[in-house]
Amino acid sequence: MKKKNNLNGSYWENRYKMEQTGWDIGLPSTPIKTYIDQLKDKTISILIPGAGNSYEAEYLWLNGFKNVCVVDIAKRPLDNLKKRTPNFPSDQILHQDFFTLNNAFDLIIEQTFFCALHPNYRKDYVDKMHELLKPTGKVTGLFFNFELSEFGPPFGGNKKEYLSLFNKKFNIDILEPSINSIKQRKGKELFFIFEKKPNGTNKEYNIKS
Repeated sequence: MKKKNNLNGSYWENRYKMEQTGWDIGLPSTPIKTYIDQLKDKTISILIPGAGNSYEAEYLWLNGFKNVCVVDIAKRPLDNLKKRTPNFPSDQILHQDFFTLNNAFDLIIEQTFFCALHPNYRKDYVDKMHELLKPTGKVTGLFFNFELSEFGPPFGGNKKEYLSLFNKKFNIDILEPSINSIKQRKGKELFFIFEKKPNGTNKEYNIKS
C-alpha cells in the first residue's frame, strides 16, 4: 500500500495556526507526569517526538532534567516552548522530521505522536524507536485505546495490535489501561513501558487480546 504523506509539516503548522489542537490539554498528561515523578536519575537523555507544545518537556526541564530533546515538524509549538522556558537550550529543540533523527536516548516519551501518524507508518515508527534507543533504553507513554479508523488524526488502535507491532523489537514491561487519565480520555488510553531488545533477540511476548 502506498504511504500517505499529507500529514506533513504544512498540515500541522496550519492546525496550530488555526488553533485546531484538540489533542493539546495545556499541561503534562497525568500518567506521564506520574511516571516522570518516580524517575531518580536526572542525567538520562530523553526524547519527546512530535512534541507539540511540549508541556512534558517543560515539566522535565523545570524539575532538573536538563538532557531533554524535543522534535516536531511544526515550528510554531516549538516556539511556544521556547517562550515559556527561555533557558531551554535551542539545540535541544529540533524542528525536523522525527524519522531523520540520528541521536541516541535512554528514554523516549510517547504522547499523541503515534496516533497522529498515518497507520501505514507504524512499522517505521517501531523501527525508528528501536534505532534511537540506547541498548537498555525504554519508550513509555500513552496509546489510544479505541477502534482504528482510516480517518484521522487521531488514529486509534488496541492492545493486541500494539503488541503485534512492538513485540519483536521490545520487551513488553507494561501495556495496560491507564488508571489516571484525564477526565476527557478516561477509558480511552493504554499506559505502556517497552524496553528495547538487543538486536537478534527472538523471545516474544505471548500476545493476547
